[in-house]
Amino acid sequence: MRRIQAAVVCLAVFWLSACSTTSTQGYRSAGGSREEALQSYTGLGLQYLRAGDTASAKRPLLHALDLDDNYAPAFNGLALVFQAEDDLALAEEYFRKAVAADPQSAMIHNNFGAFLFAQRRYDEACRELARATEDPFYQQRAQAFENLGRCYRQIGRLDVAEHAFRRALTLSRQRPVALIELADLLLMKEQSRAAGELFDRFRELVDDKRVDHFPLSLWVGIRVARYEGNAGRAATYALLLKNMYPESAEYRLYKESAQ
Repeated sequence: MRRIQAAVVCLAVFWLSACSTTSTQGYRSAGGSREEALQSYTGLGLQYLRAGDTASAKRPLLHALDLDDNYAPAFNGLALVFQAEDDLALAEEYFRKAVAADPQSAMIHNNFGAFLFAQRRYDEACRELARATEDPFYQQRAQAFENLGRCYRQIGRLDVAEHAFRRALTLSRQRPVALIELADLLLMKEQSRAAGELFDRFRELVDDKRVDHFPLSLWVGIRVARYEGNAGRAATYALLLKNMYPESAEYRLYKESAQ
């Protein structure tokens, strides 16, 4: 894995050295275009960001804005960079610039919504995430619905949260968070059998080592196992919850239920 990351970084450095001396005219003379230059600079910045080099990520993104001072993907990239650096005021400033530059971009609305969700600004986050789900051609639409469902749960709108999770699973049957969140909502409505079916789908992903358990999945697993009369499995999930997430709200709920 480290070798792969190193290769990506080296490739990024090569392209930065090539692009830093190339003007828009240079791209045209090489058969490229201004739009290709914008995409190349922005893609390079995101490569650096994925590699964890936020300082280097800013340079190509700023180059893109030199070519087009209203280029939404570059604003979005800088917002993600400042978010990674925990400079929240600048991150929000650039997210808002990105939204203003391209108000139809589902990707930008999804990223901004996730940022607001992380700040616990749930009402604002839900509005942004709802906008992200409106584009039927957005490749990450299932994730946007999943994010939207989690957001609606935070503001107590459980009915629309359930709908959002169902839409996420309609678009992608293997969204692990949507599977568990929806199962949890169904358990709250005493629809244990349907919840168990969803949990079984999640458990297959765990068995295939595609996802790991998290606090809510273990708490859902305990309740499903109890419904199915499988005391051994319930005890196993309870032990995992205790050992892995002893400070979680889910472990507190488990302890209350065991009294």
